[in-house]
Amino acid sequence: MEEAIYHKNAAYEDRHWWFLGRRSIIKKVLDDLSLPNKARILEVGCGTGGNLSLLSQYGEVFGVELDAFARNVALNRHIGSILPGSLPHDIPYQDDLFDLIVLLDVLEHVEEDGLSVAQLFKKQNPGGYLLITVPAFPALWSAHDESHHHKRRYIFKTLVPILNEAHYNIVFHSYMNTILFPIIASLRMIKRSHGSDDLFMPPNILNNLLYKIFAIERHLLNLVSLPFGTSLLVLARRGFKPQPEEVKTGI
Repeated sequence: MEEAIYHKNAAYEDRHWWFLGRRSIIKKVLDDLSLPNKARILEVGCGTGGNLSLLSQYGEVFGVELDAFARNVALNRHIGSILPGSLPHDIPYQDDLFDLIVLLDVLEHVEEDGLSVAQLFKKQNPGGYLLITVPAFPALWSAHDESHHHKRRYIFKTLVPILNEAHYNIVFHSYMNTILFPIIASLRMIKRSHGSDDLFMPPNILNNLLYKIFAIERHLLNLVSLPFGTSLLVLARRGFKPQPEEVKTGI
């Protein structure tokens, strides 16, 4: 990403509605997992460390971050071990180590996404979980994607082969930011060929309202796989094959 984006993330990610809403959904997913006591958790592309506190509630946290500025901000949170590294080949931890690996809006930045997922497979314990979020729907490509140096946006059917080829079994998937999708999609269409990234801090009242709207979706995860949204969440597992009725399919 552009250096200015890392600085914005550092300033906003502990209070901005989008980061807060995504974390509320991630928390719901993690609450429902059967992670072992003292689970080892790796966040790849941990950025400025906004997710580390949440992840530390579920086990011992490790991180990988390429950008030096972002890594130093994350280290200053004093949560877990954060090392320099990058996908696909520079993951500075041993194989068969982690019970959970998370990539929260990271895979879209990587040229070799399939190889990256395959390399992460080696780092997991048998039965370990992989949790991914990515931006959804190529039609929403805009200046925001350009400024964040995205390589692509995904739909579920384009992410499935990547996970299957890496020998992961998909447990659950859902789109996110569904309620606000019409507004955000309209703005993205308008700004497709001009403008800048969407990351700015709205007034407190609006920020709180947007957070509450986005966070409502965490209550739906046990009921339904949301059929569209600006982001896509996929939970997969190494060495575990769910029954067909356990996997929700979609776009």
